[in-house]
Amino acid sequence: MKAVVVRRVVRLLLMPFAVTLAALTLLMSAPGAHASTDLSTVADALRAGPVYVDPAASDLLSPSDAQALAARIKDADKPVFVAVLPAGYPTRNLFTNLRTETGITGVYAVRLGDRFDARADSSVLSHAAVGNLVTAVQGAGDTKAQLNDFVDAALRGNVGGTAPATWSGSGGGGGVDPGALITVGAVLAAGGAGAYALVRRNRRRHEEERRAALAKLTVVVDEDITAFGEELDRLDFHPAEAGADDVMRADYERSLDAYEKAKSLMAAARRPEDVRGVTQALEDGRFSLAQLAARREGRPLPERRGPCFFDPRHGPSVTDATWTPAGGTPREVPVCAADQARLADGHDPAVREVETASGPRPYWDAGPAYGPWAGGYFGGGILPGLLVGTMLGTMMATPSYAYDYGAGYGDFGATGDFDGGDMSGADFTPGDFGGGFDGGDFGGGGDFGGGF
Repeated sequence: MKAVVVRRVVRLLLMPFAVTLAALTLLMSAPGAHASTDLSTVADALRAGPVYVDPAASDLLSPSDAQALAARIKDADKPVFVAVLPAGYPTRNLFTNLRTETGITGVYAVRLGDRFDARADSSVLSHAAVGNLVTAVQGAGDTKAQLNDFVDAALRGNVGGTAPATWSGSGGGGGVDPGALITVGAVLAAGGAGAYALVRRNRRRHEEERRAALAKLTVVVDEDITAFGEELDRLDFHPAEAGADDVMRADYERSLDAYEKAKSLMAAARRPEDVRGVTQALEDGRFSLAQLAARREGRPLPERRGPCFFDPRHGPSVTDATWTPAGGTPREVPVCAADQARLADGHDPAVREVETASGPRPYWDAGPAYGPWAGGYFGGGILPGLLVGTMLGTMMATPSYAYDYGAGYGDFGATGDFDGGDMSGADFTPGDFGGGFDGGDFGGGGDFGGGF
């Protein structure tokens, strides 16, 4: 009975901070125990809050740091789960079993001693995106820095779904203090006029910033549209030419439709985030052109991939290559054949530069306005992993940026609504979370089908 009381007290104390140290009660009731915390205990704790620190790993992440991390996840209202476990914790099928025990779709990150990895339901975050994020933070250093970097990057990567309802419960009644309402009402009445003036001033400033950002984007997008029109001309395809068939004509028609759609959307754009549809249309059109060119030349049809990271005007990428931005960490980026050859020869890729106050700069170092432009080409699922450590990646991590331009990102390769954060399991399959830490391999990330 005493142990039950202690457990409830600890839970009430910790839940407001969303720091799930529920296993502490087990140690209190069995001071000499050294056995690993049962995984069901970890799962119970994660259902109550986004961050769990095992008592045996308390030296890896302090309570205050865990509280701050948990608060950031809860504020974002996304199903991101973090567990900090001791180095000797059993690793076999760890992710699979943790996801099954928790029963909530989401992103699961585990710091196990000095090792780190993560997995996710594909409806919440793509396998490729998780893999890129894990790779990007492997050299982050201590637990605090690594978990903060991963969570920040995941949250700005358009994680699907919402936080589970179990995180918001306070354990008590849901009543509102009438006295508090009266006090708030009096404050609002007294400060109403000043607050209204402040809102209007902020709104004007916000609109000015939007217009300035759209003006920057207009120059770049117009260049992209012009370049695509020139590609159409260079192809010099005529629907009635010898050898042309209905499939080729359909490719060409899709390319023309994408060109007209891009021009129409850009003419109607009023906000920076409207540009995302323009660059999406251009990316679709370039892929149709690549298909048409392959059919005319009798080559194998190209794989549907994102455009070249260094300059989307290069067309669809052909492979992924390792690239390290100045002052950043290595990551895999999609590249065209020409840039693949440049990198292999030790040369710099042909980077898309845009004008800034300090002169031409790569688009990822030119400011926040280019987020929707890049998001249309690459999508939110893969974009954060590509941009970690760049100026644009840093800008995207700020709450104000997410509010202004966050609508500019979608999940690359996936559409529709997300069910992340529910208790139904969504699209959870063994292919997502299979494997675990078998054989001591804690690397990889992303695909639950292999290796932790």
